[in-house]
Amino acid sequence: MERLIVTPRPHWQRRCEHVGFHFHTLEGPYWDEGVCYRFTPQEIDELEAATHDLHQLCLELVDQVIRRDLFAPLGISAEYQALCTHSWEQQEPSLYGRFDLIYDGVHPPKMLEYNADTPTSLLEASVVQWLWLEDTHPTADQFNSIHEQLLATFHGLDLSPDTLYFASVSESPEDLGTVEYLRDVAIQAGFQTQHLYIDQLGWQSETQEFVDLNNHPIRTLFKLYPWEWLIQEEFGPLLAQAQLRLIEPAWKMILSNKGILPLLWELFPGHPQLLPAAFEPLDLPYVQKPLFSREGANIRLVTQQGAYQTSGPYGQGGFVYQKYQAPPNFDGHYPVIGSWIIGNQPAGMGIREDHNPVTSNTSRFIPHFF
Repeated sequence: MERLIVTPRPHWQRRCEHVGFHFHTLEGPYWDEGVCYRFTPQEIDELEAATHDLHQLCLELVDQVIRRDLFAPLGISAEYQALCTHSWEQQEPSLYGRFDLIYDGVHPPKMLEYNADTPTSLLEASVVQWLWLEDTHPTADQFNSIHEQLLATFHGLDLSPDTLYFASVSESPEDLGTVEYLRDVAIQAGFQTQHLYIDQLGWQSETQEFVDLNNHPIRTLFKLYPWEWLIQEEFGPLLAQAQLRLIEPAWKMILSNKGILPLLWELFPGHPQLLPAAFEPLDLPYVQKPLFSREGANIRLVTQQGAYQTSGPYGQGGFVYQKYQAPPNFDGHYPVIGSWIIGNQPAGMGIREDHNPVTSNTSRFIPHFF
């Protein structure tokens, strides 16, 4: 695993925007192709195997939570426990998820967390960095079959012939870009699709169903909107009674909760892909994480040298504590690997890099090859 300084492509912005990647520059550079990471085939095999193993552990955890009634540490109320259980027993399919891994090419990959419900950085990990590879390293390869596996997974979804809706929040260009990419893949798979914003969801009380702005019933909805937010909406209690298939399914409420970190360590102590974790503070150094948080918000890193705290709106639902393992340091640059599960298979990775050891929503996306 090496960090290389490289020359960006001329007119790279145009190349990115050609495939719908319009949020390549946010408050500062987000997509950064002035550097890249080079891996060996053996390192890629190790990352792929670790992703596969972690996915299996998480599926086993969902089953254990439901069968042994381990919902309490996750803060999931009884009403939605039943929804999770029904969703799992109906084997409602998952489309995707992203493991955030710490890896240096020497030690085994370790799971920092699992973005199981609403992971982003998908478009850039899929077609954008593949286009970069073709333009800059045409004889090399990349851990990246994301697009092909998304297409295959959409083909395999047993859904009604009605329109497949895609919803996101209205104020996020990144979320819209992710949803529009997924909608495009669904169109390629033969679905009729429509985009709407989450606040445009309507409810028809006479027929007990969700509807769009034209009062057409919504049977299947991909929502880039976290389950823990969804159930707090006014229409949250209606989710259990409506004939609505959601992607990601309700059982992902379990895995999108950082309470899975202590539960995984309890069920699989010493597993080579896991870091020690608990619901109480650990010996130093450790990281305190809210049960529900995203993009590195409200993270507290506590070491012998002191504490480092990120800001954010989370933390009301309790915390978990994970043993801190420093990410690799490439001259003051700290990479974290986002390794994708599409359907039930490892499918590729993207790298986020920051000058701080905690990855945030402004961390740069760096392409890779091997």
